[in-house]
Amino acid sequence: MNSRPVVVVLAAGRGSRYGDKGDKLEQLVDGVPMLSRTLRNVLASQLDVVVVTSDAMADLARRSVAARDLVVMSPTAPSGMGYSIAAGVGARAQASGWLIMPADMSLVRPETLGVVAAALAHHPVVYPQHRGQRGHPVGFSAELFSELVTLTGNEGARRLLARYPSHAVDVDDPGVLIDVDTPDDLRALADRSATTPGTSAGG
Repeated sequence: MNSRPVVVVLAAGRGSRYGDKGDKLEQLVDGVPMLSRTLRNVLASQLDVVVVTSDAMADLARRSVAARDLVVMSPTAPSGMGYSIAAGVGARAQASGWLIMPADMSLVRPETLGVVAAALAHHPVVYPQHRGQRGHPVGFSAELFSELVTLTGNEGARRLLARYPSHAVDVDDPGVLIDVDTPDDLRALADRSATTPGTSAGG
C-alpha cells in the first residue's frame, strides 16, 4: 500500500450548466487553462495524482501529467461523478486514501491538499473547512475502498458522506469553496485569482 493518499482529479464531466461557451476546463485563468492550473497546484502538493478525464480533455491533461496517470473514460461508458470516482480509485487501488478533487477548483492551494491527506491517517472521511463552510476536496481512507469503487450515477460519494463520520480540517484557503459552473463563475474566479496570492505553484 502507498504511504500517502492519491489525489483523484475529476475532469470527465460534461459541464452542462456552463452552456455553449466551450468546455470550462479549457477556459483560461491568468492565461492558463483551468484544468492545467488545477493540476499544477495538485502536483505542487507532491502527492500522487490520477486524472479521470474524457477523450476531449485527454490531450490537455497530458500536458501536465504522464499517460500512466490518466484514466480516459470511454464515450460509451455511463456518465456521472460516481463512475468517475470509482474509476480513479480503482486505478490507484493500493493507495492509503483518496482525495476527490473537482478539476474546476483551480484555486485550492497545494498545502491544503497536504493537510487533508495527513488527516486521513486518523479519520475515514476528511474535508477542508474555511470560515465554517465545508469545501473540497473530500478525502476518503483506504477502509472505504470497496464502497468507492462501486459508486455509480451523478451523486458522487454523497451516500458515503451521510453514512460515515466526517472530520473537518480548518484551512485558511478560500479556494476550497470556489468552483466554476457558469461563465459568470469563471469571471469571478479570474477576479479572485488576480487578487489571491499563493494559489498556484509559481503563479
